[in-house]
Amino acid sequence: MIMRKSVFAVFAICAALPINALAADSYTIDPFHTFPNFSINHLGFSTMHGRFDKTSGKITLDRAAKNGSIEVAIATDSVTTGYAKRDEHLRSPDFFNAAEFPSITYKSTAVHFKGDVPSSVDGNLTISGVTKPVTLKIEEFNCGTNPMNQKAECGAAASAQIKRSDFGVKYGLPAIGDDVKLVFEIEAIKD
Repeated sequence: MIMRKSVFAVFAICAALPINALAADSYTIDPFHTFPNFSINHLGFSTMHGRFDKTSGKITLDRAAKNGSIEVAIATDSVTTGYAKRDEHLRSPDFFNAAEFPSITYKSTAVHFKGDVPSSVDGNLTISGVTKPVTLKIEEFNCGTNPMNQKAECGAAASAQIKRSDFGVKYGLPAIGDDVKLVFEIEAIKD
């Protein structure tokens, strides 16, 4: 009799949970296929591009309930622009200050959908200890089975425009641009 009541209690609790609590999928960011990158005006002559090679994080997604979340950590010491001397300078206190601030983080506060596809993400971006609200516009989004490993995955490309001075990164202004385009190319594997 006690066992029967316990089983009934478990089913009753599960039935009382919102559907989206049971339907949300969890994903882990694939660090080998995720490369946040940036571009910035370089002395008025050209656009300099860089990327970060070490990224981790988690994503939850419930397309039916139009709900989700994202948390990303980007290792500041992994910045690369193709020029070692510049990369070393970018890791210094003049820019990312990797010794004091080893990560750039982004944590969502809301995910917006068009139909069952995420279209933008509101969240908080932290660079060099300064946190500001930033909205990422999702330009590409796809989910499916990866033909190489047969695992369920989602991929997205999202972008935003920020001012680096808003995050206290002011070295070289105005010669080195203040406007920075951020692009997050992310792949995540379903847990």
